Amino acid sequence: MKQFLLFILVSLSLSTHANNQDEVFGDGVDMDKLVAIETLLSSPDEFSEQTITVEGKVISVCDKKGCWMMITSGNKQLRIKVDDGDMVFPFNAKDKTAFATGKLEALTMSKDKAIAYLSHLAEDAGESFDPASVTGETTIYQLRPTGVVIKQ
Repeated sequence: MKQFLLFILVSLSLSTHANNQDEVFGDGVDMDKLVAIETLLSSPDEFSEQTITVEGKVISVCDKKGCWMMITSGNKQLRIKVDDGDMVFPFNAKDKTAFATGKLEALTMSKDKAIAYLSHLAEDAGESFDPASVTGETTIYQLRPTGVVIKQ
């Protein structure tokens, strides 16, 4: 009986500990390369070709394949995007803090392609989108991560 109770206590302890562990995807993150999203997006060319780490609150996750998540810091947002199946971000990551290490990718689109793309992103996130907000060719930035950590 004592062994059984000890087993139960150890199991409960391990399961509680496991629930408090961060979720790590890919190669993890390099905190020595941390750059604020606001700094990154105010001068993206400065960070071209560099491996960087960003931090933000997860505000949405792809609800089809978990292939992207949108994070925010201050008043700026950044999409973290992987190829389908490379990493699968959990739907319950919303409202948690995420760190992602990777390279910034610039997507330059014509006005029509930008409207279609941004409309699709808004629809996936359950948000409204005003096509009139796109006035011409648009460059959108996203991070292609090699590693992500979602804090529990």
